[in-house]
Amino acid sequence: MRGRTAWAAAGGAAVLVLTTATGAHAEGRGDVRVVKTVVNGGGNVIVGTAKTIRYPVDITIKDNSGVKGLTHVSTFNRTRLYSFADWNGDSSCTKKNATTSVCRATLSIDPAWIADSDDIDSNKLAGVWQVNATVKAKDGDYWISDDIAEYKVKRAAQLTTVIGPEKVTKGSKATVTGKLSRADWEDRKYHGFTGQQVKLQFKKKGAVHYGTVKTVTTNSTGNLTTKVTVTSAGSWRWYFPGTTTTSLKASAGDTLNLK
Repeated sequence: MRGRTAWAAAGGAAVLVLTTATGAHAEGRGDVRVVKTVVNGGGNVIVGTAKTIRYPVDITIKDNSGVKGLTHVSTFNRTRLYSFADWNGDSSCTKKNATTSVCRATLSIDPAWIADSDDIDSNKLAGVWQVNATVKAKDGDYWISDDIAEYKVKRAAQLTTVIGPEKVTKGSKATVTGKLSRADWEDRKYHGFTGQQVKLQFKKKGAVHYGTVKTVTTNSTGNLTTKVTVTSAGSWRWYFPGTTTTSLKASAGDTLNLK
């Protein structure tokens, strides 16, 4: 195993984010329970190659004596049972009523540590992750719950757009190029993402929204190229809807004007 020791854990069948963990494996004492868990506000966690990502896990807990807090929170890829996310043990609880509180734990992922966190290709850990937690009540009740939520940890994508020439006559052809790449957590660089369908979109000058014109597949280096017939001035961009393991990405628009 490379560098630091990887954290691994086993768990049972996952439940959906934002649902009560009725199907989760759990054990403990008393009537304290997790009734709802929301990870990162319900959104995906997107990890690139440099910036440390911090994201919240909000756990709603209920007990007839009131909630004391969290004593353990962990998360990991639910297929491979590995994790490179850290929890430093800090948490805070907001009381909703006499029996219910929402407790927040903040997790962090440092790309500089990912490659040394396991003995496999770390990129294989992108995808569906699960959350486990141990919660405690004021009367000493506690509950150890597995699979209280699932969410996706994805590799960040980058996408560029260039159109040329930048000024043409109406009805003439222009060439739109670009490149789709995604973060490699092993070498902390971005590499071309091959064989992916990317939408070419156009927004007419003065308009608010982009519309899809066609779909193009990236080549063996992640590059995109296509020709379009120009009917009006406006901005062109590429849009990648993402996958289970890679984030969606819209490039910045490149403007084309009429002569």
